[in-house]
Amino acid sequence: MIDRWIVDSEPSARYPIYTRGNVGEVFPDPVAPLSGDIIRLYAEHGWRDALVRFGAFDLDEFDPDNAEIIGIFGGYCFLNVSISRILGVRTPGLTWESVDQQLWGEQPGVPDYAPQPTDESPAHSERIQQTLGWVLTTDSLPELAEDGALVDRLRAERPDLTQLSEQQLVDRMRDLTDRYFQKLFARHLFITYCATVPVGIIQQVCNAVGRPTDMLKLMAGVGDVESAAPSYAMWELSRLDADSDECKTKFAEFLHEFGARGPNEWEMRSPTWETDPDLALVAIEQMRRSPDAFSPVQHQAERAAERARLGEEIAAMVEGDPETHGQFLAALHAAPIFLAGRERSKTNNIRLTHELRLGMHELGRRLVERGIFERPNNFGMVRWDELDQLVDDPASLAPAIHEREVAYAELLTLEPPFVFEGTPPPPSQWTRRNAHLASVVGQGDVLHGLPGCPGKARGRARVVLDSHDPTALEPGDVLVAPITDPSWTPLFVPANAVIVDVGAPLSHAIIVSRELGIPCVVSVTDATRRIPDGSMVEVDGDTGMVTVIG
Repeated sequence: MIDRWIVDSEPSARYPIYTRGNVGEVFPDPVAPLSGDIIRLYAEHGWRDALVRFGAFDLDEFDPDNAEIIGIFGGYCFLNVSISRILGVRTPGLTWESVDQQLWGEQPGVPDYAPQPTDESPAHSERIQQTLGWVLTTDSLPELAEDGALVDRLRAERPDLTQLSEQQLVDRMRDLTDRYFQKLFARHLFITYCATVPVGIIQQVCNAVGRPTDMLKLMAGVGDVESAAPSYAMWELSRLDADSDECKTKFAEFLHEFGARGPNEWEMRSPTWETDPDLALVAIEQMRRSPDAFSPVQHQAERAAERARLGEEIAAMVEGDPETHGQFLAALHAAPIFLAGRERSKTNNIRLTHELRLGMHELGRRLVERGIFERPNNFGMVRWDELDQLVDDPASLAPAIHEREVAYAELLTLEPPFVFEGTPPPPSQWTRRNAHLASVVGQGDVLHGLPGCPGKARGRARVVLDSHDPTALEPGDVLVAPITDPSWTPLFVPANAVIVDVGAPLSHAIIVSRELGIPCVVSVTDATRRIPDGSMVEVDGDTGMVTVIG
C-alpha cells in the first residue's frame, strides 16, 4: 500500500482544513500525475488570481512555494476550507456558515471554525463590496464571450494531429496550457464566487418572508446554461431515426460542438464523447425510450414560467422595505447572468482541456503501436518535467509509468476522508470503496438531504454507480448516483427524479437538474448503499426528503 502519491501536496499550516466537498464531483478519481502538475503550476495560481480579483485576499497571503487552495493527498483532490471560510467572514452579507453550506451541504464530522486575528479585514471587505455592487448592476459578461470565441477558434484551427510530430504534439499542449489555462481557470473561479452573491440575497429574502424553499424555484429554468445544452441536443437526436442520414449528420455536429464533455472531464486522460462516441450514443439510445412528455425543453419552459411568477410574488411581499425590495430585484436580475456565466466559464475550461487531451491522446496512440504504452491514456502518468524525455526516449519511462498505473489502480479502490484538519491520514488507513457498511432502509424509512431541484416524484430506485453505463435506467425510474458531475446529466432526462450521495447548492449538475426540471435531492449520505436497487421511493425536492414507499 502506498502512503504518498507522486503529485501529493504538503498540507497548509496556515489554512489547515481541507474537504472533498464539491471537488469530489469534479475529480471523483485520483489525479493523474500530468493533471496534478497542471493543477500545481496553473490552476492553483488561477484560483489565487480569482480571490484577489474578487477582493477577498492579497497574493502575499499565500505560500509562494506550495499549493494551498487545491491540495492533492493520497492522490485525491481536496479544497481548502479555511480559505473559503475567511472569504465568508470578509464578504459583507456572508458568513463562514453560509460558505460551509454551499461547499458541502449537510455532512457530518466538519471541524468548527476557529477564528484567527487576521480573518476579519475591513480593507478586503471594502474591496469585496465594490465587487458586489458590480455583480448586482452588470447586464452581461462580455469577457466570457471573448473566452468562448477563443476556444471556438482553437477548435476550428485544430491541426490534423495525426500529421504532427511527437515533439509538435507535446509543444502544442504545453503552449496552450501556458498561454490560456491560468487565465481561463481564474475567470471561472471569479464568476463562481460572483454567483454566490445573488443566490445568497435571494435565499435571505425567501427566509425572511417565510418561504425558504422558494429559493430553489427562483434558481430553476434560468436559461442559457451551457452544461444543460448537451442534454437538449441529445434529446433532439433521440427523436430521430438512428439509422437515418440526418441523425448521422447531426451526431457528427454534436461531437464537433460537445465532444469535449464526458465523465471526469477535467482529467486529461479520461475519455470524452469525441474520443469515445459510444459514451454519448448509449445515453441517446436510453433517451430514445422516453416518451415526448420527458422533453427537457418543455420542463425548462415550465420552470422558467414558475420562476417569473414567484419572483413577482415575493418582490410584492417586500415592497414595504425599499432597500430589501431593490436588492431582491437586483439579485433576481443577476442570478441568471452569473449562474449561466459560471457554467459557460466552466465549459470554456473544459474545451481548452480537451484540446490538451487530444494531442497527448494521439501521442499515446502512437506509443501503443510501438509497444511502449499499454493504453493511449498512459500519457497521464507522465510528469510535466518528463515530457521532453517522453519524446526523446519514451521507452526509458515505460517502467515508471507501469509502476504508477499499478499504484493508481490501488488508490482507485480506496475511499478518501471527506474532511480533515492538519495532516491527512495516510491511504493505508483509509477504508476500501464499498467496504463501508451502511444500514439498508426499508418501507416507510425516510432519508434526509439537501433540496437540489424542487418538485415531488415517485419511481423505482435504480442505483447507478458509473455514468459510462446508463442502461439500467428505464424512463420514469429514480436515479440514485454517488456524484453529480455533468457527465451524469443526460441520465437525468429519462429519470423521474435524482438522488445523490453528495452535493451542494451550487454543484454544477445541481444547476443543470434545475434547468432540466428534474426533482433532485443531494447530500443524501450513503444513498447508493442504503437504498435498495428496485425499491419504490418518493423524492421531495422541496424539503430534501426521500421516502421508501415499497
